[in-house]
Amino acid sequence: MPTPPAAFTTAAPATCLRLHLRASPSSSSAASSSSAVSRSRRRYAPLRCSYSTSEMEAGAGTAMYPLHRSKTIHLVRHAQGIHNVAGEKDYNAYMSEELLDAQLTPLGWSQVDCLREHVTKCGLAKKIELVITSPLLRTMQTAVGVFGGGNYTDGIGASPLMVEGAGQSGCQAISSLNCPPFLAVEACREHMGVHPCDKRSSITKYHTLFPAIDFSLIENDEDVLWKPDVREANESVAARGMKFIDWLWTREEKEIAIVSHSGFLYHTLNMYGKECHPTIAEELGKHFNNCELRSMVLVDRSMLGSGTPTCNFPGKIPDGLDLPSDVADEKRVEEAGKN
Repeated sequence: MPTPPAAFTTAAPATCLRLHLRASPSSSSAASSSSAVSRSRRRYAPLRCSYSTSEMEAGAGTAMYPLHRSKTIHLVRHAQGIHNVAGEKDYNAYMSEELLDAQLTPLGWSQVDCLREHVTKCGLAKKIELVITSPLLRTMQTAVGVFGGGNYTDGIGASPLMVEGAGQSGCQAISSLNCPPFLAVEACREHMGVHPCDKRSSITKYHTLFPAIDFSLIENDEDVLWKPDVREANESVAARGMKFIDWLWTREEKEIAIVSHSGFLYHTLNMYGKECHPTIAEELGKHFNNCELRSMVLVDRSMLGSGTPTCNFPGKIPDGLDLPSDVADEKRVEEAGKN
């Protein structure tokens, strides 16, 4: 997965929030991941979040960037899974092999229906150009249930996003028509290791359950990233999240939905908020509820992810005289200085 260095800024009204997230090299240990994050902070400190009391009082914290240097991402945590229920009753249940690649509960599917209704009513469903999903059963079920094309009809000539009853869902098949493409990406998975619920099934199996999801970016059929005796450190998850965000800039799409997990979203967003105004840091740093949706704006300040403006218009068509008065004043002062 290519990971060019990129800078990102998330702006909120009356608040200057400047965050530089760069591509972090993958690390096999928490220490090396933490070190990489620390080095990046020192290197890019001038580009990070800056604010002062006087700026806040004067309302001078806003920022402006060209639209074509931005993306909007819509972050979703999966709906309730069987592991959420079992784990809340007894934390030791997370170690159970019965929760391997946990699927959604009936309540989770109800949550999916509610979010689907919301994104349809607010118009978001028509704006999404790409849906990226973690390649675990619960996230893919959530992704296709929320952003998919509705009930599937046999013989229509297009593969379904999800076959009927996939993952003990008891649900009808979901169509791949009239919806954005779906792409499975390993980088936005939950903490890897130890907990069987966070181990994925084989891609071969997934192909039969989710025929229209694109798994081409996943290199190994079996889950070689999950280790039975090593739980991925929080620092490693955060570094992986920043690398994933950087990778988004290699995509052409401007509106992307990402269906992921509590730990991944929490630790990634907390890296954005570490040096921000406390109000923004608190907003970014909250854990996601099941099937919660939050929308964020990413701004590319490095010009690495910038596309061509699609709405800008050059003006002077037809061409004609066009000397602004302020420019004329500047020229008059400049000429006067020469005499």
